[in-house]
Amino acid sequence: QVQLVESGGGSVQAGGSLRLSCGASRTYSFYCMGWFRQAPGKEREAVARIYRGSGSTVYADSVKGRFTISLDNAKSTVYLQMNSLKPEDTAMYYCAADTRAYGGPWYSATRYNYWGQGTQVTVSS
Repeated sequence: QVQLVESGGGSVQAGGSLRLSCGASRTYSFYCMGWFRQAPGKEREAVARIYRGSGSTVYADSVKGRFTISLDNAKSTVYLQMNSLKPEDTAMYYCAADTRAYGGPWYSATRYNYWGQGTQVTVSS
């Protein structure tokens, strides 16, 4: 079993920045990692994904140009740099890992088989 632990959440004013990190309890092999978020009363939505091998990234339209996902392969740690934050970015943010490479849409939660507990991001106007 692999435990993923997110950190870096907090409260910030609109226009501010935060950097989320997601580390693992041990070194493990994964195919890709993603960040998801869930606001109160809303469904969990995909934010970004990065492939370990190619470093290829993809983003939800709502965060494109503001958020950047990156990966430190040596540390098996994934980051989410969030700039120009908006109140609508307020949510619990989760990292997720796909170690099976079963395929499927990057934005589908079922693709990922390991999840962190989440870190809260609150953006005030």
